[in-house]
Amino acid sequence: MEENLKQQDKNQGENEEIKEMGQLTLEQGKDRHKIHLLSIIGEIEGHESLSPNTKTTKYEHVLPKLASIEDDDSIDGVMVIINTVGGDVESGLAIAEMLSSLSKPTVSLVLGGSHSIGVPLAVSTDYSYIVPTGTMVIHPVRLNGLVIGAPQTYDYFQQMQDRITGFVASHCFASQEQLEKMMMNTSMLTKDLGTILVGSQAVSEGIINEVGGIDEAMKKLHQMIEEGRGQNSEEA
Repeated sequence: MEENLKQQDKNQGENEEIKEMGQLTLEQGKDRHKIHLLSIIGEIEGHESLSPNTKTTKYEHVLPKLASIEDDDSIDGVMVIINTVGGDVESGLAIAEMLSSLSKPTVSLVLGGSHSIGVPLAVSTDYSYIVPTGTMVIHPVRLNGLVIGAPQTYDYFQQMQDRITGFVASHCFASQEQLEKMMMNTSMLTKDLGTILVGSQAVSEGIINEVGGIDEAMKKLHQMIEEGRGQNSEEA
């Protein structure tokens, strides 16, 4: 009876975590690996709250959770599921930096799309996958609201873009020059500059490691965890 109540409490807690933050910890028996599933879905919400009708990922939820994962010895690895239109640059980069600095093995899987600031998020993990129909949109930084047409404004735009392309280039096989060229492409998007990459195109450009789905991504993460354990045993 007590065991059933504990299981019910655990299931209720997991359901709440999925409902509120799109997160879940996967456990596969005491001899298997414990993996935290992190979903980055919708628009990355920054310092301003978006409409209640907009699907968002809130950075103030994700950052503390990643810190908790890093400090939790029972969690072996992190699987990041991405389907985002982009959003706040500062918040997206903050999540990407946090993911890239985790000591535990991490794998990302792009489903649907990983647009704009979603590109740094996709490459911030140790290994990345994209489904065959997944898309990535690389375009220049945009600002909402009043923009003053002054040299300082353009310098600020350039600085932000350099931060993004610099981060992406340092976490994938594409060069910063190659990324800037795709960002400023005028032949693909009718109302904007930029480049759309679909599935294997993201791999051939050196941004994503491999085309695959959840099965391949999970197998890779388990493999990386095992390899990490093997290295730790040798060092010990």
